[in-house]
Amino acid sequence: MADVSAVIVNYKAEGVIGDCLRSLRSEGVTEIVVADNGPGDDAKSVVGDLADWFPTGGNYGLGGGTNRGVRRTSGEYLFCVNPDVTVEPGAVKAMVDVLDRDAGVGIVGPLIENQDGSVYPSPRVFPGLVDSIGHAVIGLVKPDNPFTRRYKMLDVDHGVPSADVDWVSGSCFLARRSAWDQLGGFDESYFMYAEDVDLCWRAKQAGWRVAFEPTARVVHIQGHSTAQAAYRMIVEHHRSLWKFTYRTTTGWRRALLPVFAAGLAVRAAAACAQRAVRGYLARRTR
Repeated sequence: MADVSAVIVNYKAEGVIGDCLRSLRSEGVTEIVVADNGPGDDAKSVVGDLADWFPTGGNYGLGGGTNRGVRRTSGEYLFCVNPDVTVEPGAVKAMVDVLDRDAGVGIVGPLIENQDGSVYPSPRVFPGLVDSIGHAVIGLVKPDNPFTRRYKMLDVDHGVPSADVDWVSGSCFLARRSAWDQLGGFDESYFMYAEDVDLCWRAKQAGWRVAFEPTARVVHIQGHSTAQAAYRMIVEHHRSLWKFTYRTTTGWRRALLPVFAAGLAVRAAAACAQRAVRGYLARRTR
């Protein structure tokens, strides 16, 4: 198997990072860097000698922490993975095989499963502005709408590999170092969310392809670290969606950007209110 370096960004993930590291070790990945965006948890003691512990010196978000961790690695391929992901046997090799077979592929993502065994829609399309507006406005109250289904490729068989999807989830992917270096890694102006879609978009612009390999399976707990600052993450999510859409929308569609911005503002407010109500009800039932 090709030389693989793994990078994990830690932010109060002491409860899950140990399982992630052990799953990587069992896959034969020996160079692992944990870029700690802490402080304030016991992850360092959990990591022990399983990985190289690297304090970044601040909270630089997922993209900033990953970029700093990558600079401490030397592998031909870069495995970027969240601390709440566990890698199933053979997953890393399956993704390596994709890059080994096709020199035009710069990034490959695995099949991501939730804890209950359901499939998380990792491969997605770059949403057009109409689908973005529909997903933003309608998706919060009716997740199973046509705009969201197109964006998340919910009507596509996720058991079929593809050498040419638009983008894959940043929670777990393998990148060719030459592609990563050419792109300059993640854009650090995204603190959280959309840094993955932006990376893949820039990869496509530079002539690289993005692949999806379902024989590579991982399990993702979802939102372990972001739950530590839930309301800020809601705001950051919508800010990042706006940034990416503003960056990539061209021509007459830019006239619709104010509508999209208004929809995002309503969606962010509704998401915060929904979160507050759920928290209140949870406290009432204790």
